[in-house]
Amino acid sequence: MSKVVDTNLKHDVEKELEFDPAIDATKIGVAATDGVVTLTGVVRSYSEKWDAEKIAKRVYGVKGLANDLEVVIDTAEHRDDSDIARSALNALNWDFSVPKDKIKVAVTKGWLTLEGQVEWDYQRRAAANTVRNLRGVRGVTNDIIVRPKPAAGDVKEKIQAAFKRSAEIDSKSIGVQTSDGTVTLTGSVHSWAEREDAVNAAWSAPGVNKVVDRIAIEA
Repeated sequence: MSKVVDTNLKHDVEKELEFDPAIDATKIGVAATDGVVTLTGVVRSYSEKWDAEKIAKRVYGVKGLANDLEVVIDTAEHRDDSDIARSALNALNWDFSVPKDKIKVAVTKGWLTLEGQVEWDYQRRAAANTVRNLRGVRGVTNDIIVRPKPAAGDVKEKIQAAFKRSAEIDSKSIGVQTSDGTVTLTGSVHSWAEREDAVNAAWSAPGVNKVVDRIAIEA
């Protein structure tokens, strides 16, 4: 990839960050090399760090991303680990998408770890989404395991059918292999968003406990 292309990509990511009111783009630095974008600087919360990553990923031409943003909690927003843990458990109990009493929480210096088992990946993602925006959280590790019920029918066929129904996924460009609940996706797509849509569609098939993402982004 040429320096001109990288320069243009850097500019596009910067403009996209500036355009979104959810973050303070003035404290975020952007670098681009061969389609890989690196974010540096300081943000006020883990949710802002997460938002910055999502914003950068949606820019056309981004093939990879390194999120090196540092979360610096204001003194007024600081909370001890036990307080964060209690808030996280309370938030999880109130979230209808998260199975009640299935998730355990551990917090170390503001870094929150989720453990437990659920039947669906959307429940796993919902748990992380629920605690990500809590005050005082510096980061989230999602170690929740997906243990689905045995599925009837052809999982591969169901995933391919889901791809064909999607207006955002080019089903012809993605290969699907399945084995004992593990789905492996191969091929190439045109954007990070299309890649994430494909992965989420694979996770939505009954009986899936792991998705191996080998899809390349070719902008």
